[in-house]
Formats: sequence, C-alpha cells, structure tokens
Amino acid sequence: MSDKPTGARDAFGHIAPKLAEVTDEVLFGDVWRRPGLSPRDRSLITVACLISLYRTNELPYHMKTALANGVSK
Repeated sequence: MSDKPTGARDAFGHIAPKLAEVTDEVLFGDVWRRPGLSPRDRSLITVACLISLYRTNELPYHMKTALANGVSK
C-alpha cells in the first residue's frame, strides 16, 4: 500500500487499514478501470444502484465523481 492519501484512507484507514488498501487497489484500481464500460457509464450504473438501495451516505462522493466522468445534471 502506498502512503499517498486517498478517500478510503482518509475516511476509515485509521480504523481498518487493510479495508482501505483493498478499496484503493482492488475496487478503484482494478475493478473500476476494467475495459468494457466507460467511466461515465460505470458512474451512471453506480449512482443508479446507490439510489435504488437508498445509500444516501455514499451518494455525494459518487455524484461528484459522476459529474467529473461526464454525466450531466
């Protein structure tokens, strides 16, 4: 795990460092960057899933990311 600060490390790295590492390296490093879907499409799917599951605590981060990935309001 690198020492570079990330959202996961800032949010819960002090409590669960291994979970922060897996989040950074596997989820956002490997899974998020797989070919097949553009970042925009992946963001659309992620936001739709979060809304349908009523995961309001995760929405602000993913909405900001979706806008950066080309999703329009």
